[in-house]
Amino acid sequence: QVHLVESGGGLVQPGGSLTLSCTASGTIFTINGMSWSRQAPGKERELVARRDSGGGSYYADSVTGRFTISRLNAENTVYLRMNTLKPEDTAVYYCHVHGYYCSASGCERPGPHFEEWGQGTLVTVSE
Repeated sequence: QVHLVESGGGLVQPGGSLTLSCTASGTIFTINGMSWSRQAPGKERELVARRDSGGGSYYADSVTGRFTISRLNAENTVYLRMNTLKPEDTAVYYCHVHGYYCSASGCERPGPHFEEWGQGTLVTVSE
């Protein structure tokens, strides 16, 4: 089983910055993709940023130039640095991770695929 722990949300004024972090733990052979999505009140969840294992990144148009996603592979951790925050960035931010468990015989080879969502962390941008 894979467990995700998110942190870093909170209240910030417009123009301010926050950094979210998400760490995965468990019997993990490898993590392929790590991403952040968000869900604002009354809206559907949307992908904000994604970082692939090969180093490729994707950003939603609404956050390009303001948000930066990064990974620390050795610690199975993904970060989201959010600058120049706006009130419309207010949402619950969710970490999403997918990869492969260790096999039943150990972590020398991959086992089944997994994907997990974090519990969410609230970001509020307001005066």
